[in-house]
Amino acid sequence: MAVKPPRWYFSLRSPYSWLAFRELTERYPDVAARIEWRPYWEPDPENERALSGEGTQLPYVPMSKEKHLYILQDVKRLTRARGLTIAWPIDTAPRWEVSHLPYLLAADEGKGVAYVREVYRVRWELGRDVSDPATIADVAVALGLDPDRLAGAAEDRETRERGLTALREVERDGVFGVPFFIHRRDKFWGLDRLADFAATVRAGGPPAAEPAPASAPPPALAPAGDAGHAGGCG
Repeated sequence: MAVKPPRWYFSLRSPYSWLAFRELTERYPDVAARIEWRPYWEPDPENERALSGEGTQLPYVPMSKEKHLYILQDVKRLTRARGLTIAWPIDTAPRWEVSHLPYLLAADEGKGVAYVREVYRVRWELGRDVSDPATIADVAVALGLDPDRLAGAAEDRETRERGLTALREVERDGVFGVPFFIHRRDKFWGLDRLADFAATVRAGGPPAAEPAPASAPPPALAPAGDAGHAGGCG
């Protein structure tokens, strides 16, 4: 079986992914260039039905009010410590395919990283609504890409199918929140794990511990719910 390359899952929705993007590209540019970039988003009803119909269940837990309020406080601390100013966007009618599917098209043109950077800028620094196709059209113009194609990506059948393939990888890799980093069998969740991930990529990565035998009893699981931590969004 072929060994999968190192990869990170990011979400344009997540402020922790925004901060991880900045640190990954500014502090670890060599790592950013060596790994696969994979978008992660909560599917719209059409894609959710398609995934459920084939038995694909994304390990996503809706965010509680308490966690949302904590994130507002925590991200304010993190941005202040980094000398950044954040403009909190108001997501009145979020549809995350509108912003995430164009990434696939931008990546085809060799501008995937530039697209992520610009969407993060308009969302987290300008507070614009990235579920509005007009915002994505402006991003495309800024990058020299076709604004109609990117703004309409969520309505394009072929691009939506590619998006479903991307979301199936989320389930296969067991990604339950973002930012999420994977190198071989080692998984790292959260902004505060980026340095560890970068170190393993640079070093080639020590072999991960062997998985428990199939006959071993599974570990006890916490009750279902919002069990995230400050370094990543569920």
